[in-house]
Amino acid sequence: MKCLASIFVGLILPVLAQAERPNVVFILSDDQGWEDYGFMGNEVVQTPHLDALAAESLLFKKGYVVSPLCRPSLASMVTGLHPHQHGVVGNDVSPAKKLDRDAEDRPVRKAFHEHPSLIRFLVERGYLAHQSGKWWEGTPADGGFTHGMTHGDPAKGGRHGDVGLKIGREGLAPIEDFIDYAQAEEKPFFLWYAPFLPHTPHNPPDEILAKYEDKGLTEGTAKYYAMCEWFDQTCGELIASIERRGLRENTLFVYICDNGWLAADDSKIPLPEGWWPAYAPKSKGSPYELGIRTPIFFSWDGKIEPKRADSLASSLDLFPTIVSLCGFEAPQNLPGIDLTSKTRNSVAGAAYSIHNMTPGNPFETLQYSWMREGDWKFLRRHDGLDTTRYATVHDWDRVPVQLFDLSQDTDETTNLADENPKVVSRFQTQLNELFPQP
Repeated sequence: MKCLASIFVGLILPVLAQAERPNVVFILSDDQGWEDYGFMGNEVVQTPHLDALAAESLLFKKGYVVSPLCRPSLASMVTGLHPHQHGVVGNDVSPAKKLDRDAEDRPVRKAFHEHPSLIRFLVERGYLAHQSGKWWEGTPADGGFTHGMTHGDPAKGGRHGDVGLKIGREGLAPIEDFIDYAQAEEKPFFLWYAPFLPHTPHNPPDEILAKYEDKGLTEGTAKYYAMCEWFDQTCGELIASIERRGLRENTLFVYICDNGWLAADDSKIPLPEGWWPAYAPKSKGSPYELGIRTPIFFSWDGKIEPKRADSLASSLDLFPTIVSLCGFEAPQNLPGIDLTSKTRNSVAGAAYSIHNMTPGNPFETLQYSWMREGDWKFLRRHDGLDTTRYATVHDWDRVPVQLFDLSQDTDETTNLADENPKVVSRFQTQLNELFPQP
């Protein structure tokens, strides 16, 4: 059965004039666990603004990104493609040669920008688009934005957002100015709001941190939860800026996180010897739930019926769903679906080496491929080149195939692969088709 949103899209949006197209506010959290929101059931962390927005949304609590790492994850949201399709599978080509980063990374960015782009798609159809926060792929103009904060110059420290990372942490003035400009131009706008929050450094305002220091939390988790609340406060400021201008009724809010997080000092498994990141194993960078799962929601006051969907959702679905809600037909070759009119019964993705990638040969650094179907979650280990110094240091990271029943085992601790060979074989076949390695 089609939901109210899909009926609206099919019958009304295609005939909207440019001035009536919805504005799009795309909110991206940076390094946040999928359960770490009030609306996802966390009773400690305070996220009232996102809670309120989620309550007014088509909410997918079983959302997934196709990569557990920021750069390839964001790249897939922009293109609607898997990392092996757009070529950005890691954060850098060679971190050992950071002085040569621009020369090494330029071919990757050039190839990436030849693929479809949600941003260019909307700009080509009359939208103004503003970039703030995380952005890896050169300048905002390289990505199709008409406006933006990031300079993208490696000689000046450009890598993953540079001065754009001040957004949220130092107010929203650049966004406020852009919204005013778009209104003066009488054009619909797209906002890429990807603040460096709750990402490290975990240095929240003292008044927020004080709320979590007497709750029996580890130091790492207390600071991280305070960062989550700080991020939520900035989202509240952003929503309020839209409302002050009378734009709420014609603005589509979209929410997702780039990848998961769990503080290292709150790890549910022992930390391997030599483990150095601030995050726990099986979270950021991994194909486990704490690395790839995220809530996804779409809110448009009066146009999208609030609902908590029980079906799955993928970050690949953002491109086709957003453009459909804006009244356009999505490119036909995208693997994602319009979540307002179709139901997804499986999601899949892959994890590659965090700190190195080989241009033109994405599978050379493949570490895991994975798929969820119903309550089954399947992981397959690969032997891609990995320069990460803490790679393959624990028993769970050496198991060739793993199968979990998420209805009974959300922490993914009981491997049921041996007891279910037919299920394993089916997943193997599906992943071979999805990730056709040479």
